[in-house]
Amino acid sequence: MLLIQTKDLVKAYGEGVQEVRALDGVSLDIEQGDFVAIIGASGSGKSTFMNMIGCLDQPSSGSYILGGQLVSSLTADELAMVRNQRIGFVFQQFNLVNRLPVITNVLIGLLYETPWWRSLFMQFSVEQRQKALEALSSVGIEQTAWQRAATLSGGQQQRAALARCLVQKARVILADEPIASLDPESSRKVMDLLQQMNRDNKCTVLVSLHQVEFAVRYCPRTIALNAGRVVY
Repeated sequence: MLLIQTKDLVKAYGEGVQEVRALDGVSLDIEQGDFVAIIGASGSGKSTFMNMIGCLDQPSSGSYILGGQLVSSLTADELAMVRNQRIGFVFQQFNLVNRLPVITNVLIGLLYETPWWRSLFMQFSVEQRQKALEALSSVGIEQTAWQRAATLSGGQQQRAALARCLVQKARVILADEPIASLDPESSRKVMDLLQQMNRDNKCTVLVSLHQVEFAVRYCPRTIALNAGRVVY
């Protein structure tokens, strides 16, 4: 089933002769359950493309359809709901709140379904906490649940971010250079987990990488960008 479709997607900065195109006419179809690597040098448009797919930014022109919905037609509240219910994010810099326990960082993935008066004070139900512990167990770091996130290694922090995607039950996982700051062994474990989540949960995974060898090893499909254009 077709999940993501972009047509002539353009993201431009500046005007006239000063215009710079971070994306320049990107047209792609991605099926539900695909595991796709996005590769390219720095400045090729990888992160800009991931931000567009994650509804974190709007294109200058072109269209983006997610799950049959034209994203440009959605209101701000609808866009927020799409991000919260459908899309899980994993970033190079982990995006955890260092002073909070690991389990609370995972539970943040459930804020969208938590009443505002409870979310304000990070008061989660027993059932939600159990889901978070199960997710941490799935990624192999359940023993860190009550540690402050700042005490974790880089590989453990990235696995905590993946556990957050698990409790969120994201249909799409966007991993923007998730192994760029990790050692080879931690990189392998994170890619193994992404592969497992794609296989077991049938979620669609897009992962941007500099390491071509990881793209070849893990991803059935690879898309290469250069100067904002698809070249492979």
